[in-house]
Amino acid sequence: MTSLSSNSDEYRGRRVTIMGLGLFGGGAAAARYFAQRGAIVTVTDLKPAERLSRSLENLKSAGNIRLVLGEHRQEDFTGAQLVIVNPAVPKDSPFLKTAAEAGVALDTETNIFFRKCPAPIIGITGSNGKTTTTALTAEMLEGGPRRVWLGGNIGRPLIEYVDDISPEDIVVLELSSFQLEDLHSIRRSPAVAVVTNLSPNHLDRHGTMENYAAAKKAIIKYQNPGDTAILNADDATVRDWSDGCASKSAFFSLVSEVETGAFLSNGRLYLKDKGGSHFVCGREKIRLPGDFNVANVLAASVAAATLGAGPEQIARAAGDFRGVEHRLEMFLEKDGVSYFNDSIATTPESAIAALGAVPKPIVLIAGGYDKKIPPDSFGYAIAAHCESVVLVGQIAQTLRESIEKHRSGEKPHIIMAGTSFRDAVKQALKMRRPGGCVLLSPGTASYDMFENFEKRGGAFKELVRNLPG
Repeated sequence: MTSLSSNSDEYRGRRVTIMGLGLFGGGAAAARYFAQRGAIVTVTDLKPAERLSRSLENLKSAGNIRLVLGEHRQEDFTGAQLVIVNPAVPKDSPFLKTAAEAGVALDTETNIFFRKCPAPIIGITGSNGKTTTTALTAEMLEGGPRRVWLGGNIGRPLIEYVDDISPEDIVVLELSSFQLEDLHSIRRSPAVAVVTNLSPNHLDRHGTMENYAAAKKAIIKYQNPGDTAILNADDATVRDWSDGCASKSAFFSLVSEVETGAFLSNGRLYLKDKGGSHFVCGREKIRLPGDFNVANVLAASVAAATLGAGPEQIARAAGDFRGVEHRLEMFLEKDGVSYFNDSIATTPESAIAALGAVPKPIVLIAGGYDKKIPPDSFGYAIAAHCESVVLVGQIAQTLRESIEKHRSGEKPHIIMAGTSFRDAVKQALKMRRPGGCVLLSPGTASYDMFENFEKRGGAFKELVRNLPG
């Protein structure tokens, strides 16, 4: 993408189009940022106003911003001097092509933030675990002397606050493959990069696993020798990214001691540097369930230690942290049954990890939008772990075929709920058993039924609490 030159008045009086208001606040934050700097701002989104109510509410205090909703108009692209592209917008959008052919500069909120942020950025990505690791890293650093800014799906969009961030601060930023794909164009990587793991995801957008991995690799590709790449030593693909990496490498592992980084040994977490191994805490101190969450704690520990946090400070945060909403969140325990909201599980791997972390017998609600990810491993795990499964959404039949291929006998019992999420939850509640759990861990995205995973998780919690019985 091309971009405008940088100076204090670079946007005053300029015509800026925000393409994609979005549902998580990024588009609204970008619109406010440019409006505050004197730009003539147009926000355009294919979604109608009623689907963008939360983001529109965030624009009320932004001043005079022109809205074009439910459609895109060619003149808003060819007549602009700068188009800010939401990460979810497909790269082959004809409107982007039209703007580029007209000589209009294209940019993204994330790219602008990276160019302007004066503080070191800890960037965190991965197919699974990046949100929890991001929140954990920020928590571990909060007890230190430096101000910490948290951004990503769980934090506020930081573009509006970039002028308030000082070089002495620390920014902890969750980065998606879509955002990283754009960072290639400005050849920027964060000073500290964390890669939690890599497995197929967003293949409906990236096309191939190779393209997806290439997008993710922007997080380390443009690092400098003084920067640090923190990689999962238990993930063969991610581990090998250290080869040819210009920055220093550190690792985290659940199964073996690492030369530099963090590891688990005999139920104890350690940090390791040139001075040797330093005890952090016992695994029993971690409140989050599952091995994958221990890996998230290890990854966050290395990141926090890289920016100055000590073992005691890290241990305190690891023990206090209770998780993030919609991420294997146990929100209710009643009559001996636990209820887990894992709506963030939008890949088979993340849902498989949840199945190994919750109490049995498991009643699982799975399915949703078809992301074109082969479901065979998920079907195998469902057959191995679940007593019952309720399948819903576009991918339900494909998942059913995979489960039936792997199950022996009548278990798990399979119920098809079609496109009714309410019916799916109702059916799951009928099959619950004391000592076990009801788990929403879909293994895919929500777009066929909900705007996002947050809406899906909220609906699940409300239905569980309010359905009769």
